[in-house]
Amino acid sequence: MSSTGGLALDQVAEHLTALAAAGTGLLDADLSGVPDSDVVLTMQQLEKTLRRVGAVSQRLIVESVERSLPAKLGYNSPNKLLIDVLRVSAADASARVSAARNLGAWHTLSGEDLPAALPDTAAAQRDGAIGPDHVRAVARIMRKIPHAVSNSDAATAESILAECARGGTPEDVDSAGHRLLAYLNPDGNLTDDRDRARRRGISLGRQDAELMTKISGELDPTARALLDPILATWARPGMNNPDDPESPSGDAENPSIDREALVAAAARDTRTAAQRNHDALGALFRVMLESGIPGRHRGLPVTAIITMTLDQLEKAAGGVATTATGGLLPIDDAVKLAEHAHPVLVLFDHDGRPLHLGRRRRVASADQRLALIAAEGGCTRAGCAAPASQCAVHHVREWRKGGHTDIDSLTLACDACHAQIHDGPAGWATTSAPVGGPYAGRTEWIPPPHIDPDRKPRINHRHHPGDLIGRARRKARSRARADGGVP
Repeated sequence: MSSTGGLALDQVAEHLTALAAAGTGLLDADLSGVPDSDVVLTMQQLEKTLRRVGAVSQRLIVESVERSLPAKLGYNSPNKLLIDVLRVSAADASARVSAARNLGAWHTLSGEDLPAALPDTAAAQRDGAIGPDHVRAVARIMRKIPHAVSNSDAATAESILAECARGGTPEDVDSAGHRLLAYLNPDGNLTDDRDRARRRGISLGRQDAELMTKISGELDPTARALLDPILATWARPGMNNPDDPESPSGDAENPSIDREALVAAAARDTRTAAQRNHDALGALFRVMLESGIPGRHRGLPVTAIITMTLDQLEKAAGGVATTATGGLLPIDDAVKLAEHAHPVLVLFDHDGRPLHLGRRRRVASADQRLALIAAEGGCTRAGCAAPASQCAVHHVREWRKGGHTDIDSLTLACDACHAQIHDGPAGWATTSAPVGGPYAGRTEWIPPPHIDPDRKPRINHRHHPGDLIGRARRKARSRARADGGVP
């Protein structure tokens, strides 16, 4: 063994010994003595370390492949090597090798460094900011990017997804990725109208021994846009519960509904979201049959709220529109829906915020809510994907503390996030981004100290993917100018 090789082995062995000692020490540590305020911090520090160690595992896989160790040891793939020597599952081995291919630092035959396939994602993992599930989510989206998209746009997309992964969950990456795919391919040729028409359908299976029927199928964008607002009110917790004789029936927004009875029924409601959807459809079918609507009309009236730009509306083709439930809808279909919908016009200022629409009463008006749906798209807490249909109107500065019910002082927050805004030690706070900043007028959420000791304000980009795309492109142009390239 060369002196250089021996030194490298000694260094690795020293670090592994220290890592093993640290693991043993943590296992033997008296965690019951850790103060409440430090338990979450300890979890975060441990998770960061484990994620960074995962990057080391990928480096070892790269080393084994580049040295042809699997073949030397009698294996026809690195996966089989991992399964045997680490006793991991085939799925786990496959995932590790895939991660190494995407994030690893590979080399040419002459020994020159090759850039990682997902460089920004690799950097985020080395920093301990993301884990394996984040990496898989980014890779899934990147595989769906068409070959027609330029290399620079694909690189920008990977940078955006990595940034989203740093601040959110793998599910956030999936959600943002689907929006990003729509932006990268605005004409909708990832799947065209013929593909959607071919795939649409709902199938009812045979009744089983318990008289239950399986339902399966796929809805096209128009059918989904019509169904979402119905479920938002008919499948609300507490509504149309067949197991609760005191549960209100029908539409939760009906003025005749007793609000107190609905709140009480929601507190008793133990159904899953799927069960609430089922019960809502059952109640809706019953009302339709009793009303005679199927006999007089071919379908339900359009109730979707659609947001699109004036340019999209004028062209009436290309791109996607957004519904109040966070869904995406091709412009052609959106225009057809809008022909039957009550028209709503929302005017925005240069920062993309709705112009002044004030109100002296505490409760926001219907027009203010429509403006917020168009401007915010959904819950404004960073990382939350709840669409506007699941949100309440929130005063950025609380009404009881002197806040005003003006459009520039209101925002959207889902019930779960809204409950986290309070004056307690674990409470979040909200404020408006300052004028002149990159997100002027947008709602900033200030986390409690146990999440971020510096309490740095956070902005939700989940419903505004254009923000991240624009920022990434500005950074790319700045780097190009700094390198002497063409801006």
